[in-house]
Amino acid sequence: MPIKRIQKKIEWTPEDRARHREIREKFKDEPRIEELVAAGELKGQPVPLGVHVSLRLILQTLRKVREQAGLSLADVSQRSGMDKAMLSRLENGHVLNPGLETILRYVGALGKDVEWRLVDAAQKK
Repeated sequence: MPIKRIQKKIEWTPEDRARHREIREKFKDEPRIEELVAAGELKGQPVPLGVHVSLRLILQTLRKVREQAGLSLADVSQRSGMDKAMLSRLENGHVLNPGLETILRYVGALGKDVEWRLVDAAQKK
């Protein structure tokens, strides 16, 4: 049986249309991060894509290890002293740049340790 896809029709107001037009115009030249920061469009310290992807892979691995160990978020919360909601946000990528201490507390709650090593950048490819 085929899946019927239903798309809700959005009723844009003239103000919504004008706001979206303005946003598209502002970003049509695809400004760099530095330009967005200088223009006040972007706040904080942006995280490079490679760092973000590596971090997401680590967090996915932590979630898999937690699930394989049969631990719930409540279990990890109790062991780590971190809030259950925070752990959920962390696993789902809603914490954009968690600190090393946060990740190490999670790792410790799983009964694991982190092993650090350096490799040549050419070997990563």
